[in-house]
Amino acid sequence: MPMIGPKAMFARAYKEGYAVGAFNVNNMEIIQGILWAARDEKAPVILQVSAGAREYAGQTYIIKLVEAALIENPDLPVCVHLDHGPSVDMCKACIDGGFTSVMIDGSHLSYEENIAVTKEVVAYAHPKGVWVEAELGKLAGIEEHVQSAEHVFTDPDQAAEFVQKTGCDSLAVAIGTSHGAYKFKGDAQLDFSRLNAIAAKLPPEYPIVLHGASSVPEEFVKMANTYGGKVGEAKGVPEDILRKAAGMSVCKINIDTDIRLALTASIRKFFQDKPEAFDPRQYLKPAREAVRNMVAHKMRNVLGCSGKA
Repeated sequence: MPMIGPKAMFARAYKEGYAVGAFNVNNMEIIQGILWAARDEKAPVILQVSAGAREYAGQTYIIKLVEAALIENPDLPVCVHLDHGPSVDMCKACIDGGFTSVMIDGSHLSYEENIAVTKEVVAYAHPKGVWVEAELGKLAGIEEHVQSAEHVFTDPDQAAEFVQKTGCDSLAVAIGTSHGAYKFKGDAQLDFSRLNAIAAKLPPEYPIVLHGASSVPEEFVKMANTYGGKVGEAKGVPEDILRKAAGMSVCKINIDTDIRLALTASIRKFFQDKPEAFDPRQYLKPAREAVRNMVAHKMRNVLGCSGKA
């Protein structure tokens, strides 16, 4: 099966009350771990490429790695998505380079400028059959070039107008999640009444996206800190809250920090246990397996998308 867009994935997710996982990728081991989990769980999956990952690995390398993975897993529905595209030019380059979905992130711009850049990407993407995600509102925290010191929650009326004026296919909203590993200082909570209000204003079964939705598993925080890390009191979105969102109008949930933690904590433990080792294959194998197990858990127990491929 070639790479596909997320349209059919989201339509089924909305009707059946689950979410598709969008996992950020940076290298071969992460791509393998995610797709092996998707194969194990028979789940649809979105592989996300941030601007930083694109710069680090190279757009061509990432696309060719995904193509290689699809040769080994021909029955998996896989979408390749640009995460937080910072410019119209980068979105166009990814569309021309084989991505099946792009996000134009104009959330740092004025409302009018956000509409303008989103419309420009939509006009370029839609004739080529590429999906466009946009964002309205701001998430606190830092993720590569995306950072904000405060939350700006999405206004439901403005969301409806934004979608109507831009023609974007899905919308990332701000309802209390945040980027990075330190999401909450007190009790974690999301504004589900706002989510319902947004969904009610948008067209029927319109796909809503949740960014900044890593759970920051305590086991990996503890492992990283035990073996020399200084992750501190990192705290993510509890999985029961994500399960609730996945059963509502949220069709796509983004997960990045959890992958980084699983990979890095496993490598830290490996070198503590085997300080004499220096073969990258030795420490990347358990790290890849940690990613695989964590993603499979998310698909099965949090997103509810196992068996939906």
